[in-house]
Amino acid sequence: MGLKKLLASLGAGGATVETVLTEENVLPGGIVQGEVRIEGGSVPQKIQGLSVGLRTRVEVEGNDGEYHQDVEFFRQQLGGAFEVQAGAVHTVPFGLEIPWETPVTTFMGQYLTGMSIGVSTELQIAHAVDSGDLDPVNVHPLPAQQAILDAFGNLGFMFKSADLERGHVRGTRQQLPFYQEIEFHAPPQYRGLNQVELTFVADGREMDVVLEMDKKSGLFTEGSDTYRSFVVDLASFGQTDWTALLNQWLSEVGGQRNWF
Repeated sequence: MGLKKLLASLGAGGATVETVLTEENVLPGGIVQGEVRIEGGSVPQKIQGLSVGLRTRVEVEGNDGEYHQDVEFFRQQLGGAFEVQAGAVHTVPFGLEIPWETPVTTFMGQYLTGMSIGVSTELQIAHAVDSGDLDPVNVHPLPAQQAILDAFGNLGFMFKSADLERGHVRGTRQQLPFYQEIEFHAPPQYRGLNQVELTFVADGREMDVVLEMDKKSGLFTEGSDTYRSFVVDLASFGQTDWTALLNQWLSEVGGQRNWF
């Protein structure tokens, strides 16, 4: 079933517009299919431009603390100028490409609280831009991402939260102006570990995986963070036992630092 949103009424007696997504579920690197439907009003109107894009909300650290900001991270033009006649319906189909770095919003049927990604539609008419509300999309993990998320679950880690932060993860292939952190509570067997933050940065071939491990603070010691990163081949990830490998990495880091 398509998701319909009334986007605009372009002036008195003007056209109305709605965007319909034929499928809201997608993977990074995939395509969201849909169409923009423009229904003419009482007079003909010339549309100077029409486009669809992807928008989300990210956390920004400023001098006065943290705040949230809407960020558009992809936009796609849908043809050139055209005229909508009075009472006529003009339909423009589209296939919107989803960047490989697009954050995951859904995991094992669970919506990740704090994630908000959707399709926005913009029309240019009379030298003005009319932007509508978001049509939400559900971004599911790539198979390689799913394998690593499953490994955390197999080891007893519990999902805590997810957020998007403006900035760049050093040493990765990141192109977008923000990155996602998925946080897990550590299970009892990693007794010195408080939580782990997981970040994926993918392209069409490989994926950087960054782990930030947060040590618990003790009676006489403060907590501390340790980073670990590795590269996953999206074609051959299935040849690795990620549960065993993740456990090995965590145990090595904890042992080296006397965490557990």
